Amino acid sequence: LMLHGHPRTHATWHRVAPILAEEYTVICLIFAVSAKPFDMPDHSGSSKRSNARDCLALMYYLGFDRFGLAGQDRGAYTAFRTAMDHPASVSRLAILEAIPIGDALARCDARFASAWWHWFFFAQPEKPEQAILANPDAWYGGDPAEMGAEAYADFLASIHDPATVHGMIEDYRAGLGIDRQHDEDDRAAGRKLECPLLVLWSAYDGLEELHSDVIAIWREWSSNVQGNSLNCHHHMAEEVPEALAAELGAFFHDE
Repeated sequence: LMLHGHPRTHATWHRVAPILAEEYTVICLIFAVSAKPFDMPDHSGSSKRSNARDCLALMYYLGFDRFGLAGQDRGAYTAFRTAMDHPASVSRLAILEAIPIGDALARCDARFASAWWHWFFFAQPEKPEQAILANPDAWYGGDPAEMGAEAYADFLASIHDPATVHGMIEDYRAGLGIDRQHDEDDRAAGRKLECPLLVLWSAYDGLEELHSDVIAIWREWSSNVQGNSLNCHHHMAEEVPEALAAELGAFFHDE
């Protein structure tokens, strides 16, 4: 199961999924476009715990009661929560471009706030949607040559849909509140991942610069973790699909 990040859709995997599909059944789930949960005061409808339940429901419906899971960026947070809450269902976990939300916020300093300011802006009521929808193309950019024409068209349709944009922003609102609390509850209880963990991050997107030893952070959550950086920027599935597919294929093959 492959979970995309912000502001992409499932189409971000279009160069990776066919390679993995030579050996695996690959399911690319899309969140904010298809799932627009009812808003709750605490944003729990958009929490990663709620998303995790959706992931399990989908996979059970398709006949998979145990599966490998990969998530990039915001999708990585749902992937992490799925593996934490439902360890019997996740055989292996690949985290791309992320450390846990609770860790990121606990380590927050001026550098983080400057580089990742959107986390805090997106948590505000109403204004993020107003700013984005005033000119979605200018806000998000995007290059059809890099993304692929069909993936770019899918992306454009998503960022121009007010309900989808609201769904994407609600994910961030949940992140600064209820998602962080879930991470902190797990840490206090000493809970850790039970499955093998692969962590990959982009060499030129600032994760390592901001947090130094990315693997060391994840070792606090897993006794079986491996990983490395890839020679790319943030959207690794579009920039280095062959390298990413090779890393994921080898990891899931070891199951």
